Amino acid sequence: MGRVVCFANQKGGVGKTTTCVNLCAAIKDKRRKILLIDADPQGNATTGMGVNKHNGLTLYDVLIRGAAVGDAIVQTKYGDVLPSNLDLTGAAVELVDMPDRELTLKRAIAPIREQYEYIFIDCPPSLGLLTLNALAAADTVLIPMQCEYYAMEGLADLTTSMRLIRSRFNPSLKIEGIVLTMYDRRLTFSTQVAKEVEKYFGKALYRTIVPRNVRIAEAPSHGKPVSAYSRLSRGAEAYDCLAIEFFKHNHTVDV
Repeated sequence: MGRVVCFANQKGGVGKTTTCVNLCAAIKDKRRKILLIDADPQGNATTGMGVNKHNGLTLYDVLIRGAAVGDAIVQTKYGDVLPSNLDLTGAAVELVDMPDRELTLKRAIAPIREQYEYIFIDCPPSLGLLTLNALAAADTVLIPMQCEYYAMEGLADLTTSMRLIRSRFNPSLKIEGIVLTMYDRRLTFSTQVAKEVEKYFGKALYRTIVPRNVRIAEAPSHGKPVSAYSRLSRGAEAYDCLAIEFFKHNHTVDV
């Protein structure tokens, strides 16, 4: 049965979607069967994987209209994708009156879990019903975190939310790990943030640090992960290293 990993951070702009897309592609490059579920109505992970978010079934159709999850999955050379678009914005409202609304996504993906080694879920940068569904469906949470003060606040908010999810919907939920992103070695504060995260989360912090890199920023506009857009870039190298560490990482933590 595939391990479901939720990519979450309640603060936006920390490299959450970028990390989800690029780690997915790096894992696919190593011939692992992987699915990326785009649970963010912006659909950035969908387009970042080269999928047209306005063509075909989406996560909205699966959650609200009862479409079979297998019918909505799009195969790409970077990994399979369950797309989303702005239609998903309405799901947050329409889910309210559904029974066990927080478990809708978990039920929806149950039939296809055994088809994948890994299932990644890219969350919106907020604690709404879509994020609650993702956290309730996940085995672990991977937290991309920018090396800045406000990102530390976002991390504290997320761990508080995870405690709520564990107490009500998903008692086995753990932190998969924390990945530092947009790292600028020229800034002393980046190093200070890294030390603070390691102090509180220990081995949950990945050794691989994703640098601030122009190729990573450019790749989504071409509908490609950075490994396909610029394989020899520092960004592509970082995500390849992160994938290797991801396979070896055995230090999930409770919150």
